[in-house]
Amino acid sequence: MTSLTDQLFDDASTDPIDPFALFEDWFAEAKASEPNDPHAMALATVDDAGVPDVRMVLLNARDGRGFCFFTNFESAKGNQLLAHPHAAFVMHWKSLRRQVRVRGSVERVSDMEADAYFATRNRVSQLGAHASDQSRPLAARSVLVERVDRLASDLGEDPVPRPGHWSGFRIRPQAIEFWKDGAHRLHDRVRFTRPDEASPWSRQRLYP
Repeated sequence: MTSLTDQLFDDASTDPIDPFALFEDWFAEAKASEPNDPHAMALATVDDAGVPDVRMVLLNARDGRGFCFFTNFESAKGNQLLAHPHAAFVMHWKSLRRQVRVRGSVERVSDMEADAYFATRNRVSQLGAHASDQSRPLAARSVLVERVDRLASDLGEDPVPRPGHWSGFRIRPQAIEFWKDGAHRLHDRVRFTRPDEASPWSRQRLYP
């Protein structure tokens, strides 16, 4: 049986490919081969001056609507995305010599989705979401640690509630590009694009 990856890079193939399904195939391979954080992605946003900003985050959820990550909405990236709801990210899997690039609009996830993911986090991470004034100046690490310890003491055995400023963003892609390393830098690149979510995907091979 021909794989989606074989179809993707077979110029003679005209079979339609769902880029979300292809991503799932590549992600499954990455989880089996990457030694650390196969769900890590470099997320790019812009500030009010239009200057780009980039940082590593984790892809925490995904479905046919898009790709989700969770964060403090009062952080730099949170403020940037709330003001300018478009983003791009790249995932690079060195063990596979592959990468995926995504660009699209951004929306907030529902409270139900945010609650469900927050409940899966380690308790110390949950406490940290309350204690950290993310992206703002910190006098010393001990200040953060003391905040976490104080919250832990105050809550005792009670569940840690999700902070109101902590939730998730969903990137709804308008472009998804799949890149595979080739010998002598003759790489394979195929980009899927659509003008809006109601339109079908079109795909185009690109020069490396």
